[in-house]
Amino acid sequence: QVQLVESGGGLVQAGGSLRLSCAASGRTFSSYAMGWFRQVSGKEREFVVAINRGGGTTFHADSVKGRSTISRDNALNTVYLQMNNLKPEDTAVYYCAVSAAIVTSASILSRPMRYDYWGQGTQVTVSS
Repeated sequence: QVQLVESGGGLVQAGGSLRLSCAASGRTFSSYAMGWFRQVSGKEREFVVAINRGGGTTFHADSVKGRSTISRDNALNTVYLQMNNLKPEDTAVYYCAVSAAIVTSASILSRPMRYDYWGQGTQVTVSS
């Protein structure tokens, strides 16, 4: 079992930046692809970004492309999401998740059902 703890959320003005962190327990962190999703109350969970096991390949939703960077440090069991030029529509609870999917592609890692463990989420609020 993998436990995930997100941090770094908060209130930021439009145009600002934020870096979210997700610390994972367990010794097999590098065996998993990682993803970030977000959810607004009453709406479905939305894919944001994902990264493969080695960190060499990333996938970004169109809504955040050019404004987001996902990275991972397998030695620290941590994945990061850097968001720049934040917009009010980025306001949501952000979740990190791990996927044991063997094949990692945008079509696979963009689906919540392909993830095995989830964190509790961290709130990001962007004021206009």
